[in-house]
Amino acid sequence: MAVASKGFSTMLYARKESAVKAMQQERANVRYLPGIPFPPSLEITASLDEALSFSSNILVVVPSHNFKEVMQSIASKLTFKHKLAWATKGIDIGSGKLLSEVAASIFEKGTEFAAFSGPTFAGELARGMPTAIAVAGTSHEHCALWCEIMHTPTFRIYESQDFVGLQLGGAVKNVIAIAAGMSDGLGYGANARTALITRGLAEMIRLGVALGATERGFMGLSGLGDLVLTCTDNQSRNRRFGVMLGKGINAEDALHEIGQVVEGYTMTRAISNLAQKLEVRMPICHELDGVLYHGHSGKEAARALLSRALTSE
Repeated sequence: MAVASKGFSTMLYARKESAVKAMQQERANVRYLPGIPFPPSLEITASLDEALSFSSNILVVVPSHNFKEVMQSIASKLTFKHKLAWATKGIDIGSGKLLSEVAASIFEKGTEFAAFSGPTFAGELARGMPTAIAVAGTSHEHCALWCEIMHTPTFRIYESQDFVGLQLGGAVKNVIAIAAGMSDGLGYGANARTALITRGLAEMIRLGVALGATERGFMGLSGLGDLVLTCTDNQSRNRRFGVMLGKGINAEDALHEIGQVVEGYTMTRAISNLAQKLEVRMPICHELDGVLYHGHSGKEAARALLSRALTSE
């Protein structure tokens, strides 16, 4: 919608034909973005072949658990003319690999990629409210192309030099957001929430450095910026999920009530496993994994975090 708002011919592909027909008829995404009409230059299709032949610039925006499957489905259809980017946030659940590593294993050697990440709520962006995100990729030229395509008068794109950090920030922040929401659901207040955000950032940095990212890379939009947004505003599905957990609602019922993908739910297990593999200390992620997958209570997790041995910041 942002790109089409500039008058660029743009095509949206969605896999559910019923959803496509509804959007074609209503000229809006009534389920997720009610009351926001599509720009005239935006077309919608249920045909992947049609979408890939429509443009050489392909932006993939799918949940992280579908990323590998989608990339495999389009790999044989892309040509040297296609330019590929994604706005999926997460890591591969099965292998713990970054999405750039997953993509590199699927496409021909030398294929260029770019990834977008940052503090973005879809409704605000679709309404033309000021938004800024970051992009990183395999080359400056590839990122510059996507910056030019995506930039609008209200949507600003910054290029990041830290491809690893940008991807990892978008994955870990959803885990910390669940923890922050759970803290609020337990009634622990602003002090506890701020401590979780701050120490969550420290965990994010430790894991990132172990994977080759730079500490500075997490101080930008795709790290600190996205973390603060997701932990503090109830437009965040991950935060709302955490609040429900803190109020005693079980995970399955909370997921059902939200009715959309809560990336942090599966990402908690993936990040916790990756941290253990790399021997990186991530106590918040570890305790949240205990709550989501081992039957621990939020209060037990809080006590465990507070009773850890004293250390320097």
